[in-house]
Amino acid sequence: MKKVFVLLMITSFSFAQEVKRKLVWEDNFNKKEVDETFWNFELGDGCPNLCGYGNNERQIYTKTNHEFKDGNLIIEARKEGTKYTSTKITTKGKKEFKYGRIEARAKLPIGHGLWPAFWMLGANIDEVKWPKTGEIDILEYIGRDPHMVYTTLHTQDSHGNTINTKRTSFPTIEEGYHVYAIEWTKDKIDFFVDQTLVYTFNPEVKNEDTWPFDKPFYIILNLAIGGNFGGPEVDDNVFPQKFYIDYVRVYQ
Repeated sequence: MKKVFVLLMITSFSFAQEVKRKLVWEDNFNKKEVDETFWNFELGDGCPNLCGYGNNERQIYTKTNHEFKDGNLIIEARKEGTKYTSTKITTKGKKEFKYGRIEARAKLPIGHGLWPAFWMLGANIDEVKWPKTGEIDILEYIGRDPHMVYTTLHTQDSHGNTINTKRTSFPTIEEGYHVYAIEWTKDKIDFFVDQTLVYTFNPEVKNEDTWPFDKPFYIILNLAIGGNFGGPEVDDNVFPQKFYIDYVRVYQ
C-alpha cells in the first residue's frame, strides 16, 4: 500500500508539473499569408547600416520568397540572376517573451552555403545594441557541415564570438521534421533537439555581460545564404531550396 501511495504521489506531482506550463502563444501557419499581427518582414541586404547583416551574408530578403502549404511556412532560397533571395521574419515589437519553452518544428534545406536559423534577440537591441542585448540561437544549420546542429548564445562577455556553443551530431537531421527548443528559466537555458538535451548554459557569475537573458526576447526565422558562418562558398546547383516550419510555440 505504501508503494502505491508513493507512486500516486509521484504521478500526481509529474502531472502537476505538466499542467503547470501553458501554451501562451503559437503560430501554426495555417493561413495563406504571414500574420503581420505577429510577424514583421525584414527586407533587403542590411545596407546601409549593416551590409550583409554583419556576417557578409549574400541574400536579399524579400516578401515573396515564401509560401504556405499543408500548414507549413515554407521559406525558399533562390538564385535569381546574379542575386540570392530569401525571407526573414521576426516578432520584434509584437510578440516578445521572457522565460519558458520556445520551440519550432521544422524541416531543413540542404546544400553548401545554406544557413537556416530559428533564434532570438533581446527586445532592447535598439537601445543597447548587439551583442550586449544577447542572442539565443535555438537552431543553426549550415549546409557545408552536414548532420550537425549548432546551438549558441552570444553575450557582451563573449564580445559576440562563438564561445558559448555546442555542435551536436545528428546523422539523420536532414530527414523529415524535428523539434528544436529551449527551456529558459531565470537560472539557465537548456537546448533540445527532439527529446535530446544537447547543451546547457548556466554561467556561475550572472551579470549584464554574462547573462542578458533576464528580459524579453523576440523570435526570428530566416534562411541565410553564404556569409562568414554559412559559407563563404555557395553551391548554385542546389537552388531552389526550402526551409519548412510547421509551427512555433511558446509555453510558460
